Amino acid sequence: MKAYNAGQRNFGENRVQELLSKKDSLPQDIQWHLIGHLQTNKVKFIIPFVRLIHSVDSFKLLLSINNEAEKVSGIVDCLLQFYIAREESKFGFSMEEVTAMLESASFKSMKNVSLCGIMGMATFTDNTEIVRNEFKYLKNCFDKLKHDYFQPSEKFTEVSMGMSGDYNLAVEEGSTMVRIGSLIFGERQQIR
Repeated sequence: MKAYNAGQRNFGENRVQELLSKKDSLPQDIQWHLIGHLQTNKVKFIIPFVRLIHSVDSFKLLLSINNEAEKVSGIVDCLLQFYIAREESKFGFSMEEVTAMLESASFKSMKNVSLCGIMGMATFTDNTEIVRNEFKYLKNCFDKLKHDYFQPSEKFTEVSMGMSGDYNLAVEEGSTMVRIGSLIFGERQQIR
């Protein structure tokens, strides 16, 4: 509420369950972003109110989002999550997977999702060159997609990269949106 009272209206959450519990107890004009991994079986719970889903990491998930949005006659803004890290615990598309998807008839028939950009999570390391190179790669992916597929789109503008520990590098490399929750709110409290 302190951030809200200071004028903040965009809030992100990593987990669907936490997003749902906060949504009903906080002011209704908050624009919620889901920034964490999303399972297809949880899509239906957030579609009616979510402003932006940062973590679309598979075509199957995008199809599910489209189908659930169609049920409520809505259009959901999404970012395609790219796998840029050197960690197997991260999720995301490769450039080849994204281009194949964008050229598919199934994607072209979707009417209830709007792609607004891309997202990536860098390797968790103190080696800034590794992180910088991953961010550069993601920005290059964005530039190529913008040029090849979204040039006429005024909506495909976001490069969501950078978190509390690496947001400075991300901004230097072209991030338009950073996820800095722990810098603002402190370390995440473990829920048991």
